[in-house]
Amino acid sequence: MNTSTRINRDASTQTKKGELDWWQRDDLCYRNGELVFAGNNVADLVWEIGTPGFVYSMPRVKQNLGRLRDALDRAGLKGRSTILYAMKANRFAPLLAAMKQSGLCGIDACSPQEVAHAVSCGFEPREISFTAGSLSRKDFDRLSRYPGLFFDADSIHGIHQWGEMFSGSEIGIRVNPGLGISRQGNTKLQYAGNVTTKFGIYKEQFHEALAVAKDYGMEVTKIHFHTGCGYLNAQIPIWESIIGECKWFVEQCPSVTRVNVGGGLGVPHVSADEPLDLDLWAAVLKRQFGDSGLHVEIEPGDYVMKDAGLLLLEKTYLEKKRDVLFLGVDAGFNIAPEPAHYSLPFQPVPLYYRGEALNPCHVVGNINEALDVWYENAMLPDMRDEDYLVLINAGAYSASMASNHCMRGEFRERLLV
Repeated sequence: MNTSTRINRDASTQTKKGELDWWQRDDLCYRNGELVFAGNNVADLVWEIGTPGFVYSMPRVKQNLGRLRDALDRAGLKGRSTILYAMKANRFAPLLAAMKQSGLCGIDACSPQEVAHAVSCGFEPREISFTAGSLSRKDFDRLSRYPGLFFDADSIHGIHQWGEMFSGSEIGIRVNPGLGISRQGNTKLQYAGNVTTKFGIYKEQFHEALAVAKDYGMEVTKIHFHTGCGYLNAQIPIWESIIGECKWFVEQCPSVTRVNVGGGLGVPHVSADEPLDLDLWAAVLKRQFGDSGLHVEIEPGDYVMKDAGLLLLEKTYLEKKRDVLFLGVDAGFNIAPEPAHYSLPFQPVPLYYRGEALNPCHVVGNINEALDVWYENAMLPDMRDEDYLVLINAGAYSASMASNHCMRGEFRERLLV
């Protein structure tokens, strides 16, 4: 495994690897029993920001992007690959502005408003790749105002609409190989598979799609596919099979110069998960595209942002019901929906830990819904005298998916630079 993708443990860490501290690394760990994140004492962040509050580490974001860039370069794709950050993962404006300043990535956008927001944060339209489905006339009208924006059609309908506005232009096509990928085979995270989905154009309709593009004088220069999320090392062979299937689409289009292999690269969520081996991942791209001359695009969201964010919470109560201990906090699934919607666990972490014995408890939120459970049987020290709790892996698909359900949608965000 590439050592740069491993979790690095700080020498001052006081605890051993286990149920509570498997996630520790240099910039997120216990030092003298106190939780530290991006050089900050988390207790101080709680005092400064309040709860509920999201904090994001820009140094960690840059490290994640840098690891991806280095892996692509080592695979022989230097100068032939582009990282497009999937901004639906987290659209916090200071974060996007800092990403632009870093020069490490462009943007993957999936709505006209995302395009407008990315531009307002400093990205040029030519640095944005747009892929979306079920677009209205108003959507296409708004997109037409950004010259240089590259459009990947998700449907034959989209090809028609784009062709009516920009006949003779270049266009990409999102395809569906009928194969999906996800963390631990979680079908809630798959965009393709045995069940026919709304995403992309299948083989059965692909030649019709090419004919429509030709009718408008458009040249298909990109094939795009994204079939699932959260995959780790065990799913790499599945991912290579998906790429193999998608090469059929590339072979039908001599004009294709780029291939977008989507995102979906995952991060560890529990102690049994190993970090994604980026050299193993990039070796797939080298085998599949190394001699092709094609430019490769990737559009990660989770890998870039998830482990770069924390959710700060206040404990509201600690109470045993029957034989289950419940720990309540001052925020619910509406401000970070992934644990409830996709069964993705967010590890609860106390602000202080010095190796005490751990006991199970259910960490729950303040929303009047049965699915408002953050983590069942979380192994935590005695929390009777603790006032706060942190959820890790809250940097992606949390604040960006938040709602005001039960009118409890208030939270704060802070970027640590």
